[in-house]
Order: sequence, then structure tokens, then C-alpha cells
Amino acid sequence: MSTVIDVHTHMMSRPYIERLEEHGGPKYTVEAVAGGQQAIHLDGAPFTTLYDEMFDYERRIENMDRAGVDVSIVSLTCPNVFWGGREVSLDTARHINDDMSRAQKAYPDRIRWLATLPWQYADDARTELERALDLGAVGVMVLANIAGADLTAEQFAPVWTAIDRHGLPVLLHPTAPQGLEAAHMTQFALVASTGFMADTTLALSRMIFDGFFDRYPKLKIIGGHGGATLPFIIGRLDRCFDTIPACRQKIQRRPSSYARQIYVDSVVYQQSSLALDLEVFGDDNVLYGSDYPHNIGDMVGCLSRVDSLAEHARLKVRGRNAQRIFKL
Repeated sequence: MSTVIDVHTHMMSRPYIERLEEHGGPKYTVEAVAGGQQAIHLDGAPFTTLYDEMFDYERRIENMDRAGVDVSIVSLTCPNVFWGGREVSLDTARHINDDMSRAQKAYPDRIRWLATLPWQYADDARTELERALDLGAVGVMVLANIAGADLTAEQFAPVWTAIDRHGLPVLLHPTAPQGLEAAHMTQFALVASTGFMADTTLALSRMIFDGFFDRYPKLKIIGGHGGATLPFIIGRLDRCFDTIPACRQKIQRRPSSYARQIYVDSVVYQQSSLALDLEVFGDDNVLYGSDYPHNIGDMVGCLSRVDSLAEHARLKVRGRNAQRIFKL
């Protein structure tokens, strides 16, 4: 069988959680949730449940073996390092990058990793990007909003320019969206089920309308969770572009024409959703991902849906697309 590469999968470290507890408050806290687990909370709303597997590379390798996954490209999950001030954010990013670099050295055939950057501080982020690449990072992780700021904000342009110069893949991962309290997302775990999808969809849609993919043509954005709802609403974006002048302020072609410049993972839970991703983005732009070890992560299920595809698409999604864009 062909190589399976997981592009959406996460690891943390215990010191990271300790730093978050010390410096993340009052916005971010670590508290118990129903079932006895600890979870990271944003303004009182839980959005990242903590599991032992998030801190254990040996157990990860065992679970990869059981699921039939050959290589994991690990990244830090939300809330990343977007808290604690400049010194803490940079120091924590360096800690995570060092930790993941050590894991790659310990498991050189199984682990690759995405750089964590203190995006709020552009000069520090660019310096840490170069250091992380020297350590072996194969791409970058970013959240769909950075402490409430849009990814297309001018303050992040120097970081995007540096990433584009290297032509790197960037996993765009959701976090708790802006306005979660106003939308009453503190109930029913709505942040995880729908808030994350809104966060990613808004970020990708804003990038399209803002001309992001024209400004940065060499980098490769990977929209987490199958691109969220973007594949379902891309036709609506086109219709708005055709009929609403505000949608044509910064781009001259229909939003759907940018779809082949966007990559997405296979972290979806319906075969029809995966089929829609392939239809919208193309079989060269869909990559296997699992979201392991989050509670809704599913190495086995996500791979089984990929393996149900026709052979020409299956081989690309399992690993060939990732080998190409990550240069593995």
C-alpha cells in the first residue's frame, strides 16, 4: 500500500500547559469539565479537552501503527502561543519548536512538524520561522484568528511574506471564534461543533475576497476540517461576487476560481463531505488528516473514508499530495 501521511494531527507538552496556566489568564484557563477531564477554556467556554495522548509520542507511534499511518506532521493546537505577552509568547514558541524537533530526531521516519510562531510580534515571528526551518520544520501552523485579529490584517503581512518566500504549506486551524459569547457558544460544546467551522470558513472566505491568494501565490494554505463549510458555500460566494460590488473591491475573478489554490484535509465525518472537497478543490489538493488526539479525532475513520475513494484519488490523498507540497 502507499504511504499514509497525516497532515492534521497535534501534540503539546506539559510545560506548555504549565505556561498557559501561569500566563494565559484571565482569558485562558485550564479547568475540569464533565467526565473528569481537564480542558482549556476561553472566557469560561471549554474548547480544547486535554488527553494523555497529547503528551506521549510513544503512544502516538503505537496508535499510528494500529491505524496504518506512516508519518504524522504534528503541530500545536489552539490557543497556540497567542497569549502571555511578547517574551512569553516567543519563549513558548521556541519551546514547542524545540520539543517537536526532538521528537522528529527520536522518530525520524515517523514524525515531521509545523512551526509555531508568535504571530502577534512580526519581527519575532520571522526570526523564529527561520530558526524553526533550520531545526527541520516542514511548514507552519496558524489559527484562523490571532487573538481576535483577522489573518489578513496588515500587522501579519511581514510574516506571510516570509512564508511565501519559502513557498511553505500552512495549516490553517480554527480556534474559538470572535464573538462566541454573543453567539451563546458556551452551551452544548457549540465551539467545537459549529464555532470552529465558522472560524475557518470566515478566515478562508476573507482571504479570497481580500486578494490574499494573489498577494502570496507561492505558499500553500491547508484549510483544516475539510475547509469547514467553504466547499458547501463556494457557489454562494460566487453569486455574491457577481451581484454585490463590495465583493469585487480587491479581486477581479470569481471566488471559486481560487479553490485550486487552496488545500484541505480529510478531517470530515461523512463520505459525501469528502467527495465535495474533491469536487471543489480537486484531487491534487486534498490531504489525509485525522485531528488525533482530540476527542473527535479519528485516524481510522478518516483513513477509511479516504480508502473508499477511487484509486487515482485515494493514492493522492493518502500521501502523494503531502509528499509533493511538504517535499517529503
